[in-house]
Amino acid sequence: MNIIYLTKYSRLGASSRLRSYQFEDLFTDCNIEASYAPFFDDAYLNSLYFKKRVGFPKLLFYYLRRFLLLFKLFQYDKVVVEKELFPYFPPVFERLIRFLGINYVVDYDDAIFHNYDLHPNKLVRFLLKNKIATVMRNSSLVMVGNDYLKQYALQSGAKNVITLPTVIDLDRYTKPNLKDEQSKVVIGWMGSPTTFKYFKSLENIIIKLNQKYTHLEWHVVGAQWDDMPSNLKSIYCYDWSEELEVAQLNQMDIGVMPLFETPWEKGKCAYKLIQYMGAGLPVIASPVGKNNEVVYEGVNGFLAETETDWLNYLEVLILNQKLRKELGTKGRGLVEQKYSKEINFRTLFEIVTLHKNVPIHCVKFQ
Repeated sequence: MNIIYLTKYSRLGASSRLRSYQFEDLFTDCNIEASYAPFFDDAYLNSLYFKKRVGFPKLLFYYLRRFLLLFKLFQYDKVVVEKELFPYFPPVFERLIRFLGINYVVDYDDAIFHNYDLHPNKLVRFLLKNKIATVMRNSSLVMVGNDYLKQYALQSGAKNVITLPTVIDLDRYTKPNLKDEQSKVVIGWMGSPTTFKYFKSLENIIIKLNQKYTHLEWHVVGAQWDDMPSNLKSIYCYDWSEELEVAQLNQMDIGVMPLFETPWEKGKCAYKLIQYMGAGLPVIASPVGKNNEVVYEGVNGFLAETETDWLNYLEVLILNQKLRKELGTKGRGLVEQKYSKEINFRTLFEIVTLHKNVPIHCVKFQ
């Protein structure tokens, strides 16, 4: 059996890497050949992160490459589309391939429909506000990362909807050794330049805590604070890489995930929290979207709605190493039970092999 993932990004893009590419080895273990065809490449992502303009010829190339690929989809037993075939284009080709008998699966880990129905341009809203609903409705199955996305899919008339969380490969996250008593406490955030705005929202909290505690460090992985105010101290920014991310997480003592309360954030799938917990860290997060499902108050972390909440919960964890260890251990256990790659692959395997008469003989399932 063979399948093809029509991803939005190359492996460098977090959503594509985590929802698609990371399962390749498990498909191989099951004698399933998985191919990946990204819409955008690494060069586009780097331009996006560093706010560089992508020329029209390059964009045209991306659209033409995807269009030509459509003629090869009949070669595959299963087609999985990440979000949409063509960004900012009507769902003509999703309808077409369905009409031609290609029963595609579509996958969402973000509220991408708000790119269209909440777009500031009236013409975009008029033409594309119902685009993602149409893509979902024409699919054979919709995979979603949280309940907000699931409800949208059901309201759109999707025939089958399955929740598949965004997960981590625990084989990479070796069980962390509990840290000895130490003079410094490292509060960490991991993300990208496009999501760095969330961490920056903690600016006042960082200033207040730094004034009160001299042994704090703030580690930012995946973004640079180019316009950092001069009164912000002890903030260290590091480039992200897939090879180093676990080692960078292991330098932290507390993981934070602030978010804004908007429709877009409700579609987020709490991946940062799952990463932190996989590394044995206690977490503090905004009570938005999937965060509400992942964080068990006082068990593996805390939900902070106001600045006072953030200050209080951070102080509790800064001052209590024993509690940090207890919450971190509980969080790691939760990931082992619900948010590991191996645990969730069974669901994915059943989706891609549905009606294909593929025997389950994977070592992972025995």
